[in-house]
Amino acid sequence: MTIVILTALGVGGATVIGALLGFLFKNSSEKFSNILMAFAGGIMLSAAVLGLILPSLEYGGDLKLLITILGIFVGALCLNLIDKITPHLHKMMGEDIEEHKATNLNRVLLFVIAIAIHNLPEGIAAGVGFGSESQTQGLLIALGIALQNIPEGMVIIAPLIAAGVSKKKTFLIASITGLIEVFGTFLGYFAIKIATVVLPFALAFAGGTMLYVVSDEILLENYPNQSRRGITFSFLIGFCVMLVLDFLLG
Repeated sequence: MTIVILTALGVGGATVIGALLGFLFKNSSEKFSNILMAFAGGIMLSAAVLGLILPSLEYGGDLKLLITILGIFVGALCLNLIDKITPHLHKMMGEDIEEHKATNLNRVLLFVIAIAIHNLPEGIAAGVGFGSESQTQGLLIALGIALQNIPEGMVIIAPLIAAGVSKKKTFLIASITGLIEVFGTFLGYFAIKIATVVLPFALAFAGGTMLYVVSDEILLENYPNQSRRGITFSFLIGFCVMLVLDFLLG
């Protein structure tokens, strides 16, 4: 049990460590922030496919293809709904932000929300690893997640600072994303039977949110909002079509 507690804290703490490193780049230019967002997009795309969607297929049982595709689209649709709410989030945060920064903040907040959502099933996966396999297997899963969380914590900081969010609130937001992973680790460990049923859908759900952000908020940033929605869901349909063909032919 002690090793699970330490691992949970380590996995969540990796995000905080990354956030502290991210403050080194807090005075970055808009160009550097865009480069950092693109870097984050690469991390998210890799994490979505390799760390979430493919494991969803692996753990999904007899209906794994259906569960994975359903999870991807439900995740994307939920984030699309959140996307419609985010124009008001900067006001809820109590920030006095210029109008041109508010648009950028909405984009960054959506990215942070996707990171937070994907941290829960990652934490569950680490907890399930300890509950169902050897400690070595659980540690390997947790180590991989922790290494990924450090750059994730870093890329949260600079865009929030550039968008006008205070340092204190920026660090609090980054820390909350890490705490979600700690909660997920304990959830997976103590409720392994439930977690193993929910995990495939949760992994695909998180993968769908991340694919949505990569397409809608990073690759298609300069497109009008109406065009971006259609293109993003076309992108997801194309991704799932190829996923089905690879599954059936592979």
